[in-house]
Amino acid sequence: MRRVPPRNATRQKSNRCTAVSLTPVLFIAGAVAAGAYWASGADPELAARGDGHGRGLGQNGAYDYAKAGWTVEQILVHYYPGTTLGALPPTKISVRLQDRDDDTLDVYSSTGLTVAGRQASAGEAAHLTPIPGGAKVTITSGCSGNVLWEGETDNAWVDPVDAGPARPGEEHLTMCDGDDTYRGSLGVALEGDRYRTVNYVDIEDYLLGVVPHEMTPNWADDGGAEALRAQAIAARSYAATEDRTDYAQTCDTTDCQMYGGSADEDERTNEAVRSTAGSVLMMDGKIVHSEYSASSDRDGDGEDALATRPPETGAPILAAPAPDATAPGTEAAPDGGLSLEIPIDLDPNVVVAGASPIDAKYRQLGGMASSIGAPIGPEMRLPTGEGTFRVFSNGAIIHTEDLGAQVVDLSFLDEIVAAAEEN
Repeated sequence: MRRVPPRNATRQKSNRCTAVSLTPVLFIAGAVAAGAYWASGADPELAARGDGHGRGLGQNGAYDYAKAGWTVEQILVHYYPGTTLGALPPTKISVRLQDRDDDTLDVYSSTGLTVAGRQASAGEAAHLTPIPGGAKVTITSGCSGNVLWEGETDNAWVDPVDAGPARPGEEHLTMCDGDDTYRGSLGVALEGDRYRTVNYVDIEDYLLGVVPHEMTPNWADDGGAEALRAQAIAARSYAATEDRTDYAQTCDTTDCQMYGGSADEDERTNEAVRSTAGSVLMMDGKIVHSEYSASSDRDGDGEDALATRPPETGAPILAAPAPDATAPGTEAAPDGGLSLEIPIDLDPNVVVAGASPIDAKYRQLGGMASSIGAPIGPEMRLPTGEGTFRVFSNGAIIHTEDLGAQVVDLSFLDEIVAAAEEN
């Protein structure tokens, strides 16, 4: 089997249940773990019954819980008890596009592309056929016009004008045989003598094409936004633990997770992904292979009643880093990092909306490029019950009706917690 030639930077790859040091962590209290880790020893008949295999998040049930007022944290507590929320650093993932097995790669971009070290202008197309050690490449005028260049390369990838994350739609690569579009880069590989097409993409961009295919976006319009956020976290965790083949970590069908590229992205599911950016489920320092299905009760008819029960309200603990020095109230975490313990009261009557003032403030600051850094875990209710907060790699944003959305350091957040405990 031929591995896809590596990108310019070393591919960041998460092996199955490889130990990862990912502090800060949001600890989710619950019962003894069930539906977490790899489902070894699971009932082999589960996958053939009802609308789900019975492991992990049940999508229909999560929707009902969200409509009943559960937060994303409470939904995750229910389906993945004993797990924690950790922060996944920026990473990319390689996705086998199975519907394109045994096809050549024929692609263009309305803003141009790069292939075999050559710049192709807008409207020019690249055609790649995998060969041992690389690919044969042809550049044409349009998808079927005159040949402008042809040759061979050991770099079997087509890159957009900018292969970074969160790029605008006009830069995405488009397949010549239809309207399928993809963020990131596209490449070819050989599996024996069979052709394979691979999308190499930022994992957050990848999730923008997964969540709307795995959960109905319009659930957000009917009180189900928290279910979409739970789905985003489960899908991110699942993807981060995939390692299918030498040339691709995962695939784009129900064998892995449904993925449709960028053509079917929806702003409602985009918001679910962005508002949980980087959040993954963990246990014992390892990312959980968080399976999910339409229903988790085998027969698919038992979760509606569950949504009427009081949700689990165990007190999670937020562990956040002190970048330069130990903040007041912090102590060494088990892995040698620094932790800030903040008990959180999960009020079942309060749902933190996906599009919130904290999200707006973060975007105003510049998002991932801002000095506050990447988000760590979802937005949560302050212990005082008078506002919300979200922790980032270099601080936090809190929101109250009196103050609005404000950037604070972790020591200030600790003071709020201490004051709440005294009262």
